[in-house]
Amino acid sequence: MSDENRKEEFKINSEELMEKLKAIIKEGNARKVTIKGKDGNEIISFPVTVGVAGIVLAPVFAAVATIAALATECTIVIER
Repeated sequence: MSDENRKEEFKINSEELMEKLKAIIKEGNARKVTIKGKDGNEIISFPVTVGVAGIVLAPVFAAVATIAALATECTIVIER
């Protein structure tokens, strides 16, 4: 896999979802984030661009918070 299209996966529980997502965005080197449910189906996917302000991601954070409340375990896939 080339550095241009590197993917990482993290299996986490719902309590860690928001913290992990904020850390990924803060790092600033992710291009796209996908959250999958326990069964492996994609729940939400969104692009992350350099310089994205918190106001732009507010609706995404609201959706992720809802997912965290409903899911017990999920997988975050990060494209760098």
